[in-house]
Amino acid sequence: MNIFVLLIIAMAIIIFFMRKKVAVGKCLIIGGLFMWAVRSLNPELLLISGKEMLLLPRTYDLMFSLYFVMCLEIELRTSGVLSDMVSALQRIFSSGKAILAVMPGFLGLLPSVGGARFSAPIVDEGCRNMIASAEEKAAINFWFRHPFEFSNPIIPGMIMACSVTGIGYGDFVIHTAWVTVVCILTGWAMLIAPLKYKSGAAGAKENEVSGDEGSFRDVILAVSPIIITFLLVVFADMASSAAMGISVLLIYAVLSMMGKEISLAKAVKGAMDGKMFLNIACILYFIQLLTETGILNEIIEAFQSAPLPIPVIIAGISIIVGILTGMSQAHVAIVMPIVAAVMPGNLDLAAVAMVFGTAGQMITPTHVCFTVTTDYFNADFLTVLKKMVLIEIIVLTIFSVITYIMW
Repeated sequence: MNIFVLLIIAMAIIIFFMRKKVAVGKCLIIGGLFMWAVRSLNPELLLISGKEMLLLPRTYDLMFSLYFVMCLEIELRTSGVLSDMVSALQRIFSSGKAILAVMPGFLGLLPSVGGARFSAPIVDEGCRNMIASAEEKAAINFWFRHPFEFSNPIIPGMIMACSVTGIGYGDFVIHTAWVTVVCILTGWAMLIAPLKYKSGAAGAKENEVSGDEGSFRDVILAVSPIIITFLLVVFADMASSAAMGISVLLIYAVLSMMGKEISLAKAVKGAMDGKMFLNIACILYFIQLLTETGILNEIIEAFQSAPLPIPVIIAGISIIVGILTGMSQAHVAIVMPIVAAVMPGNLDLAAVAMVFGTAGQMITPTHVCFTVTTDYFNADFLTVLKKMVLIEIIVLTIFSVITYIMW
């Protein structure tokens, strides 16, 4: 069976079961098993995929990062810090809507997948006085977490891209930073601008946010774990899970000294979200199964043999690998070596790979942030997905036109 026909059928199977309200992780496993059955039917590959997934350090770093982020969110929420922080931000910004973009965006600067779970309750709180569905909240949280994929030099995908292609960090960031602006403006226009305040909420908002300096203290408290984790990850070269664990303990100690009512036992127990962790385990297994069956390599070979312009080939490979893996490191690791071999040091081609690969990971259930966000808001996955696809079409169209003109 042709590899692209196989992918189309597999995605159709996944979407079918999603419509039946089957959990995202289970849907991916079903789709992955279908591709395995068509391509191999070798039971050993199923065991090898599971073994490799369990041996990869990223599996545990990811799981523990998410766990500690959820512990931290419980600490900040039950102590009242999150609510007070949103009030302070509402006072800082003339529009309460700005918070919905600022906080996920700020947390997105940190190279930790758990940030999507941390910003979700902030978005939820920020939408308290607005008419917003669960799907709208989920879309806002997910989209505004990722605009800095093209302009943040500490994002793992960016670091790997520059290392593989030999392009300087500064040069690449300068060349692609404008895409971040396009993403922010498009997301604002499509997701935040249409939101309406509840009756009387716009006027009452001013009275609600007239807090004291303590609220600004809570802003510092709420963002300090991000700063601490950032410093530990970047300057101490610490794994994000270890850094987040240290942040949890430090914040607990600080809040306790301040007399905040907080239970560490409640945070530890409340962060054990079996459904979410099962979904993530399924996602990681699905990605490993694609690797072990050789399907990812087949896709690359199929594109390389196609009579298409090089930028189109790179764009096609990037977006498909992004969809299949949902990870910036994955599409960068697979596509950037091709970019480096075909056009060494070419900023335009590297940007094509980065932007289209990121677009792929923004419209797929394999992206952990997507699953975490929809789980938190209990939002319909496909409804949120449609919003992401529409926004990505706009962003990719703008990027493609400008890149074509400026090439």
